[in-house]
Amino acid sequence: MQTHVKVLGVLFLICAAFLAFLAIAIPLGMGFLSAMAGQSGDPDAATGAAFLGIFGTAAAGVLGLFAVLWGICGYGVLQHKPWARIFAIILCAISLPKIPLGTAFGIYGLWVMFNKQTEALFSSTPQAPA
Repeated sequence: MQTHVKVLGVLFLICAAFLAFLAIAIPLGMGFLSAMAGQSGDPDAATGAAFLGIFGTAAAGVLGLFAVLWGICGYGVLQHKPWARIFAIILCAISLPKIPLGTAFGIYGLWVMFNKQTEALFSSTPQAPA
């Protein structure tokens, strides 16, 4: 089960990197779109450009926050920190509605984290092998 825990920790870090990439790419894309809208000559374009800028900034903030959370969880899972098991269960449950990849990730993560061997691996007191 230790291999599955390691794989899950790496998957958390990969997801964190992807979310960080999106947190950078979305504001750049929104800035490009708002610049295009601003040069259209339409009097309502300024409103649309402002909306795109606000939406891009908000999306970047939310995605950046999730990237940090997933990265912290991935680090904790790889280090077998006792708090990381509960944190991973919460993040896996949150990812279940994200069909199809989030659902597969969530099911796999919950299966790994609810396993008895994993509980022993993450317990703060060492236990004798069964």
